[in-house]
Amino acid sequence: MRVYHGSDINIEVVDLSKCQPAKDFGQGFYVTKYLRQAEEMATRTAKLHETFTPIVTEFEFNEWVFENKNFQTLRFDGYNEEWLDFIILNRSNQSPAQAHTFDIVEGPVADDDVTKRIYDYFRGDVSKAAFLEELKFKKPMHQICFCTNRSLRMLWRVEDKAEVKIMHIASDIIKRLETEHGLTETIAYNLYYGSTTYQRLIDESSGLYLQPWTEIYQLLLQELGKI
Repeated sequence: MRVYHGSDINIEVVDLSKCQPAKDFGQGFYVTKYLRQAEEMATRTAKLHETFTPIVTEFEFNEWVFENKNFQTLRFDGYNEEWLDFIILNRSNQSPAQAHTFDIVEGPVADDDVTKRIYDYFRGDVSKAAFLEELKFKKPMHQICFCTNRSLRMLWRVEDKAEVKIMHIASDIIKRLETEHGLTETIAYNLYYGSTTYQRLIDESSGLYLQPWTEIYQLLLQELGKI
């Protein structure tokens, strides 16, 4: 999946320690699948910081991670009570520690209008039932938050063409391990990422990533003793 981050700087390396805490899904690196939304965020950020240089950084994201049991993930399909409770949990958290243990969270954005109503809810000016009724008529904006350093392994800058290619190789090989050898996704994932073949692959100086993924798959099978 192609995703975007809007800011006023070019993101070379994601540093979670520099991300603001107490946001919708906690402290983390936020992206969206909507380019226009990222562009608007970049413009807004550039004006706020008075840099006036909006920049959108493009990434590739391994969406199948949501099915991988090695990662703790959470997805909200839209505005609902669970989403609201989760937003309030994170917005209310003043501790440096994360208020939850998820690696990746996906769901709607609490934009300015929603945030205002959250404050009204905090003050008791609007009930939860009334707030949720209002949200039914709001078109959701989209965001994915990468909350842990391990989750960032599923995100690659588009400019880093070698890394993007390696990501696609991983997806193809893991799917082939599942279909040809009857492995669960978790087992296939662990075999692949724990292999010497993978270590060679991510060493760009080896040039292995330039080979067809089917040849890399055969090298992996040889290493694993044909499973």
